[in-house]
Amino acid sequence: MSEVWLAGGAVLAGFVGLVWSADRFVAGSAAFAHNFGVAKLTIGLTIVSLGTSAPEIAVAISAALEAAGDMAIGNAIGSNIANIGLVLAVTALIAPLPIQRHLLTQEMPILLVVTLIAGIMLYDAKLGRWEGIVLLAVLFPLMYYLVKVKQRGLSDTEQMEESEDIPEMTNVAAVLWFAAGLVLLIISSNVLVWGAETLALSFGVSTLVIGLTVVAVGTSLPELAASAISALKGHHDIALGNIIGSNIFNLLAVMAMPGIIAPAAMEAAVFFRDFAAMALITLLLALAIAGALWLAGRSQLGRARLGRSVGAALLIGYISYYIVLFNP
Repeated sequence: MSEVWLAGGAVLAGFVGLVWSADRFVAGSAAFAHNFGVAKLTIGLTIVSLGTSAPEIAVAISAALEAAGDMAIGNAIGSNIANIGLVLAVTALIAPLPIQRHLLTQEMPILLVVTLIAGIMLYDAKLGRWEGIVLLAVLFPLMYYLVKVKQRGLSDTEQMEESEDIPEMTNVAAVLWFAAGLVLLIISSNVLVWGAETLALSFGVSTLVIGLTVVAVGTSLPELAASAISALKGHHDIALGNIIGSNIFNLLAVMAMPGIIAPAAMEAAVFFRDFAAMALITLLLALAIAGALWLAGRSQLGRARLGRSVGAALLIGYISYYIVLFNP
């Protein structure tokens, strides 16, 4: 029992360390890039956006190195499910979320295509090295495309919103925070993976399930806290875009890591249960966005929004997935 408590403490400490170190790592990286003349909008759409997936990426690398690649894949899939069914749902329950049309014409189609690619690769319950490389390779031209599209399409006010979190600091301070954040990110992810593996062994569940639940929810907590606080303050216009962007990064960067580092076979349930649930809730979000835009256009009552009824439906879907997961 003492080992279980130690493992639980390691998971908690790992989460806290991941959240703090990811924030410092991103702040140092963004400030250093800004000091060398990189546009704030570009930094916001690349480094800062990638930073929301930094905890998942760190955990994926650590898990793959520990031969627990199924935990890493479970973390990527579970985080996407939690981002929509928990983070987005709770945020919409707090306050209706405004919808920009570009979500339906740009970000959402990309997420659906990336989800389809991930599904094709997971269909045989294997993720090989070349499949991981392909996923990661797709990320870079996609980031370039999104930056170019956003630079053309966003107004000056929206560009300021996208880049308002870029910190100002000297090069020395930026490098120090970058290094400190990276070191603690590595340490925290190793501590978390050890604790999660120990808990899985102690309770007789697979590391895949631990990745889909404990690790996935834990690494999604920063998004939940940030989105909920923003909604309470009324600054929630870009919440949907952040969630969609994070889910794209999770599939292309996080899920690629175990494939590249330590390819391994997985349970068939990864595709038929977990990926299917992720694809379904992603499709439901796309339909909700399209429906809200269509209704707003017909009624001409103003901006389209995702209301509390959508938030409640997504949360019910998320809870239903957990019921299926623990009652096969």
